[in-house]
Amino acid sequence: MWRHVTVLTLALVLAWTGTSLQAQNWTGERIKDLASVAGVRDNQLVGYGLVVGLDGTGDQTTQTPFTVQSIRSMLSAQGVQVPPDVNFQTENVAAVMVTADLPAFARSGQEVDVTVASIGNADSLRGGALLMTPLRGADGEVYAMAQGNLTVSGFGAGGADGSSITVNIPSAGRIPNGATVEREVSSPFNTGNTIELNLNTGDFTTARRVADAINEELGPDTARAEDATQISVRAPQDPDQRVGFMAYLEDIRVEPGEAPARVIVNSRSGTVVVGSEVRVRQAAVTHGSLTVTITEDFDVDQPPPFTDGQPVVTPDTDIQVEQEDNPMFLFGPGVRLEEIVESVNRVGAAPGDLVAILEALKQAGALRAELVVI
Repeated sequence: MWRHVTVLTLALVLAWTGTSLQAQNWTGERIKDLASVAGVRDNQLVGYGLVVGLDGTGDQTTQTPFTVQSIRSMLSAQGVQVPPDVNFQTENVAAVMVTADLPAFARSGQEVDVTVASIGNADSLRGGALLMTPLRGADGEVYAMAQGNLTVSGFGAGGADGSSITVNIPSAGRIPNGATVEREVSSPFNTGNTIELNLNTGDFTTARRVADAINEELGPDTARAEDATQISVRAPQDPDQRVGFMAYLEDIRVEPGEAPARVIVNSRSGTVVVGSEVRVRQAAVTHGSLTVTITEDFDVDQPPPFTDGQPVVTPDTDIQVEQEDNPMFLFGPGVRLEEIVESVNRVGAAPGDLVAILEALKQAGALRAELVVI
């Protein structure tokens, strides 16, 4: 009996070890991280509404007439008739735009988060409550209804002398689960004989490898790469089987193709990203900085004693020019990313200097990469 238990335990340990080693040896990325299913996406919703209950931080009547018009329309819908000559004070009300993302496969009755932002001159939405607001899609149909108390992370404070301070953005907030789905969006997931996968980043090599990996796991002619972005996969007709099929499909691992050689430069922040496949042909580079320092003093010449002369002020300007003596460094043919960074750091180049060096290499035809400025 103990012998059988020992053998069974040993078999389980070996099976677990083999599974762990297999999991550790997995390489590549899951298909669910590389691609999305065509037609399975979020839909943007937007609506116009009113936030009430503010503590004097709402819209100013003279500058936001649409807020007054909205209040009149809202009261009229509630059966309250307001004479035309009545002047509203809207400091406790703010006109807002309400936005939300309707997830794929969302069903009626489910709740989604909404974002509320002022479109008038309200100082803060803190403490306010959004009145019932219909949220419409691009086709003009109402897909959700939003209402609830706002959560605002920003705040502001001011003094009697006009000084004020603002932290974050108090004129925008969120309502968790603030909208209820009223209409469902049809999905093409369960229609047709195939499922279309769209790569997040188009690449012919990756598309070919995804199709090959699916065919290797599920049989030949299951998947076909249509172009650099789309892969067509034959799928079961039964919805339950299709869901299980997709659950298995998205966990298949694929080694994506190498990214193209690019150097990305952010002209606003000075950030420079150099791809791993960037190469430089043989080139010599020198980089130095010219520093000009100008100092100006004033000399005063006093007239001789007991004379009618006036003091004379004479400027004394001193100009100094210094140039850093940075050595020239040489890039050999086929230099990789590590050597580029090491060489540039050796001369103490700042990010702005690195951009200048890369642009010069590109103009010289020595940079084997695409230079992208964003």
